[in-house]
Amino acid sequence: MTITRLVRVVSLTLSLAVTLALAADPARAQDLQGTLKKIKDSGTITLGYREQSVPFAFKGDDGKPAGYSVDLCKSVVTGVQQQLKLQKLDVKWVPVTVDTRISAVVGGTIDLECGSTTNTLSRQEQVDFSNMTFVDGGSLLVKTTATLTSFQDFGGKKVGVIPGTTTEAALRGALQKALVTAQIMPVKDHREGLTGVENGTLDAYASDRVILIGLAVTAKDPALFAIADTYLSYEPYGLMLRRGDAAFRLSVNRALSQLYRSGEIMQIYGRWFGKLGKPGNLLLAMYALNAIPE
Repeated sequence: MTITRLVRVVSLTLSLAVTLALAADPARAQDLQGTLKKIKDSGTITLGYREQSVPFAFKGDDGKPAGYSVDLCKSVVTGVQQQLKLQKLDVKWVPVTVDTRISAVVGGTIDLECGSTTNTLSRQEQVDFSNMTFVDGGSLLVKTTATLTSFQDFGGKKVGVIPGTTTEAALRGALQKALVTAQIMPVKDHREGLTGVENGTLDAYASDRVILIGLAVTAKDPALFAIADTYLSYEPYGLMLRRGDAAFRLSVNRALSQLYRSGEIMQIYGRWFGKLGKPGNLLLAMYALNAIPE
């Protein structure tokens, strides 16, 4: 073999080795951009969470974020840290509200929102969503002593709801369809809604069914409350992130899919919803459909 040919063979071998190495390492296969670059350069990921959206996201007794969605985001953090090969990845938690959660994502204040946000087409005009994390529906929290069994019973009653939520739109639509005129009262958060029903300033509080159950379970006297049998809406939850960042969205979805495939999601569900019993068929189907293979 001539020297020239030997050099060509060695060069080809080295090129092939580099190509294979890059292909095996997604974080190096292409220059990092967007959120992943920001995270790697700073060594910090910033997560938004709701302080009173029990049991999805709330401030625990120790002052730290807790809840179902918070646990999902912690798994995302672990996945991103491994992908970027970081020995340490700091997590900065930022409280957000219904009014600030979308703008916090759009403006870059947070990298990922960990709460109970419904994925809607209109919201997709501003932000992106991860694959589904939960399925729920809107309902009404009332007192057990109330005789509110159908929408017709809510005529003239005061129903609390957080403005700007999908539940508000669903509530107005349901009342209009039933030809019922109720007083829709704005509240700032779930805790205010619960307090309103408890002290009688509200006849009912409308929100997602699981959130209402969480409020009732954590109330001073859970026996005072009941959940209406009716559903106001269909609420597919997702984690919010900035639009157009496909690489980061893939990282988030990869972590969620791993939770669903491994069955670890059932441990997280049990931690936060165990008192409610096993997940229903709709939620089980959602986990199965989103357990996307590698």
